[in-house]
Amino acid sequence: MAPDTVHVVAREELSRLRHWREAFADERKDRRHFELVEDTIHQGFAYRYFAITDEQGDVCAVQPFFILDQDLLAGTGPGIRALGAAVRRICPRFLTLRTLMVGCAVGEGHLDTTGMNQAHLERLAAGVVKHARALRARLVVLKEFPAHYRGALECFLAHGYTRVPSFPMTRLNIDYPSFEDYMVQALSRRTRRDLRLKFKAAARAQPIDQSILGDITSVIDEVYPLYLDVYHRSKHQFEKLTKEYLCGLGRLMPDKVRFFVWRQGGRIVAFTVCMMQSDNFYAEYIGLEYPLALELHLYHYAVRDMVTWAMRHGYKWFCSSGLNYDPKFHLRCTLDPLDLYVRHTSWLMNAVLKRALPWLAPVRYDETLRRFANYADMWASPSIPGDAGWCESAGTRSAKSKNAAAVGQPALAEALGNE
Repeated sequence: MAPDTVHVVAREELSRLRHWREAFADERKDRRHFELVEDTIHQGFAYRYFAITDEQGDVCAVQPFFILDQDLLAGTGPGIRALGAAVRRICPRFLTLRTLMVGCAVGEGHLDTTGMNQAHLERLAAGVVKHARALRARLVVLKEFPAHYRGALECFLAHGYTRVPSFPMTRLNIDYPSFEDYMVQALSRRTRRDLRLKFKAAARAQPIDQSILGDITSVIDEVYPLYLDVYHRSKHQFEKLTKEYLCGLGRLMPDKVRFFVWRQGGRIVAFTVCMMQSDNFYAEYIGLEYPLALELHLYHYAVRDMVTWAMRHGYKWFCSSGLNYDPKFHLRCTLDPLDLYVRHTSWLMNAVLKRALPWLAPVRYDETLRRFANYADMWASPSIPGDAGWCESAGTRSAKSKNAAAVGQPALAEALGNE
């Protein structure tokens, strides 16, 4: 490889790079997760990696990306979607573009901070569009990067990208002795009463037993239909997990993954996929049996059990992926913003896209998000150029988030409908 440049490499070449073994080591979804996603999540995705070399020609950072056909109307309001559907009767691929997405196909994106510095990032910002054109992609998107990267990623704005908010994650301070203490100290009297009524409804039913597994393979045929039930009920559908992905998580990442399983009468009625990082406990995905889930309020039941377990094991933050914001608002969660950085490979079309993007942002049409105290953080201006926050450790970011939450106040998908 020539020195001081950005190259596109495939998985076979990536596996021979010494740097790849430690890439994303500080994140819960480290390089093992990227390999698992490539092996098990297809959906028309073509996976590749940017390898960034230093002055000696050695690879110092790797930034994964994938290519897909992206529907720009997927997350918009019903009026815009109806207009788009009318246009697509004449032009079927209207606002459906071959897209190069930098980040992870499953979950939020991160920078490979084990070797990347700001100069490397500047070169990546300058080189991505060139590689996108070579790969016949018309759109480039940095997919769902947490807000603490805003200072570092300002260099992408200088290269014509536009930042818009994606559906945020949420974060809940669980630094309490017990779930009861959390309810008494953090929640309103009305919310406490509502939760206790929900828990009593479950207590009156046949007993529900909880177990925690490191590997879900033995019960995958029972839990996977529950995941699909939640997935298909959601108004917004993103990546679709596979049985192979769920089984691979426990086998490949036993240090970072736990599966919570709830049974009633020996039958599995709910499960969650959880991950851990520093003092953060992430609820990634959920599966529920309907209509029992609505009758017994299994969503809240599951949250209580997961938070209780996390408290007992020393975790301070309960993090959840996007959607299903109403119960999270009442539980006193705060928003954990995620950003999209978007650019068309044509300068002319990019000028048009910059004006259209604010209206295409899905979060604009979610009224519940506006109720959160830190809603403005989703749209806030980027932080100071050169901000070193992008390379902070997970523990430092957690401490900063805790302070911010105190002033302002990881997927549980859209599982409850209108409950």
